Amino acid sequence: MAKDMTLLWGTGSPPCWRVMIALEEKNLQGYDHKLLSFEKMEHKSQQVLDINPRGQLPTFKHGDNVINESYAACFYLESQFKSQGTKLIPDGPAEQALMYQRMFEGLTFYEKLNAVIYYEWYVPEGERHESALKRNKEALVTELKLWEGYLQKLGSGSYLAGPSFTLADVVVFPTVGTVFRFGLSPERYPKLGEYYNLLKERPSVKASWPPHWLENPKGQDTLKDI
Repeated sequence: MAKDMTLLWGTGSPPCWRVMIALEEKNLQGYDHKLLSFEKMEHKSQQVLDINPRGQLPTFKHGDNVINESYAACFYLESQFKSQGTKLIPDGPAEQALMYQRMFEGLTFYEKLNAVIYYEWYVPEGERHESALKRNKEALVTELKLWEGYLQKLGSGSYLAGPSFTLADVVVFPTVGTVFRFGLSPERYPKLGEYYNLLKERPSVKASWPPHWLENPKGQDTLKDI
């Protein structure tokens, strides 16, 4: 099955990482994939634009089916390969409701993180203001405290929607991995730190760990004071 799949991806991109974790969890190793460089603008290459007119990564294809939105690709993989690998959508209404809630809140978390770590990438030099960056950082702190509270409520050793690993973890963990890569303090956010340590050892996460993070394990300190 995986031989019919193609993934064009970029290292360190949470949307790409989500799809790669989902593929691992559904035992779909052996798919065709190509690592592209954001720095060289390869995501705007004709190869990508032919199947993803937005010129974004990931770009994912299964047979003739193209699913470029990472959340959509994760839902698709769970739906098409339901009986294979890890069951990623729980049956219980309470756990399922929490999973969907955390999944879609994860988009806000990712957006608030990007507004800080990629501020200079997104905002042209003449339009940057310290006050705007300060506001973005404050919004990120509020967001981090929310997630810290969610995990606190669930108790030690829990996943985002309860005792089982679900699609919520597939799509939100890459954002959590990124906050620690950019220097977030696990002492200041102990529950997020505990969750990060729990998941970073999971086989699907280890197998899809961004290659440039492996080459340079140190990371950055952008968020050390957050």
